[in-house]
Amino acid sequence: MRLLIIEDEPRLLRALAKALREEGYAVDTAEEGEDGLFKATAFNYDAVVLDVMLPGMDGWEILRRLRATKATPVLMLTARDATTDRVKGLDGGADDYLVKPFELDELFARIRAIIRRHAGRPHSTVTVGDVEIDTRGRKVEFGGKAVFLTAREYAILEYLALHRGEVISRTELYEHLFDENEDTLSNLLDVHVHGIRRKLRADLIVTRRGEGYLID
Repeated sequence: MRLLIIEDEPRLLRALAKALREEGYAVDTAEEGEDGLFKATAFNYDAVVLDVMLPGMDGWEILRRLRATKATPVLMLTARDATTDRVKGLDGGADDYLVKPFELDELFARIRAIIRRHAGRPHSTVTVGDVEIDTRGRKVEFGGKAVFLTAREYAILEYLALHRGEVISRTELYEHLFDENEDTLSNLLDVHVHGIRRKLRADLIVTRRGEGYLID
């Protein structure tokens, strides 16, 4: 899953990016409103973490302009705990609202929740036949037994499972798995998909030649 963090406080931005990357997310960052809006509209993110108070263009304006073109899940961050601010954010199209300071575990949980809701999967467990994916614990079981997947293998499996029945193109998978700083090789996706099939089931992920992959 690929996230965008728009936050003007450098230390907090670095800490959030580091923590989310350790959770297995690909993370892009922006410290100013205009840059954040450009990235949010130019790329396809699974969620945006958006600070309200930003230089140049505040979070309200970014949210308003983003919602004119995209339905990307947005979690707003603010130091103000006024009810009017929370209402303004939610009515303006935000999917959730978190007041600073906050615990990282709560941030992670809220991000997972808005991604699941956006994909139409409200529960933290996704079951595909005899494969069970725990999106909260980032764990996978096959036939009731735990299976170890690498961070990249898990990310591919989770994304395809959350979009079950949809053909996902190679380009879309790359966009959701790698951040702006990563230099990828064209065969990496095939290697990871092969690893998932080998550890789980050969028929779990279907290849549609010229189109992409899907979990049917």
